[in-house]
Amino acid sequence: MAEMFSRGLAAVQAYASADDPQSDIAAKVALVIVSNQPFYPLYLHAIVGTAAWPAWLTLLTAPLFASAPMLARRNPFAGRALMVLTGTVNTVFSVKLFGAQSGVELFLLPCALLGALLFRPAERLMSLPLLGLPFVSYLLIDPRLGEPLMKVADSNFASLVAINATSVGALTALIGILAAARMATQ
Repeated sequence: MAEMFSRGLAAVQAYASADDPQSDIAAKVALVIVSNQPFYPLYLHAIVGTAAWPAWLTLLTAPLFASAPMLARRNPFAGRALMVLTGTVNTVFSVKLFGAQSGVELFLLPCALLGALLFRPAERLMSLPLLGLPFVSYLLIDPRLGEPLMKVADSNFASLVAINATSVGALTALIGILAAARMATQ
């Protein structure tokens, strides 16, 4: 049993690795997101009950996150771009599902961080739209999404903001730790 677990863990680690340092960060972040995505609806159900049914729709982006490591090995720029695009689209979609008052917009911060960290100076011109996408989403798209699908009492929003802020903080810290580790080896 332990040998089977070790082989499975080695396979996941191999899948979440890329030779390119920035792509390696993107691949690892992608798999952390994929592994946590199924728990997010459960957290929301614990907070607001059955009104959290739209949270299951966030799993629609899981295949995109899961494919980022493979794409990053084949085309490093495209794999890294997929991470920023998928994260931003997932966040905007989540704002439509849960509303801005849930604090889910905070996930645009790690999207912007990835847009800044994952691209080399020589790629900067091509990556500027990716860096700007989270900002444009916040300023232009989010206010036009209309009423959220999830309807909850105002008293639940503090808990939703807390769970989202904690998740954003952990994701941002992970990105920072991975980037610092990569910089230390260069």
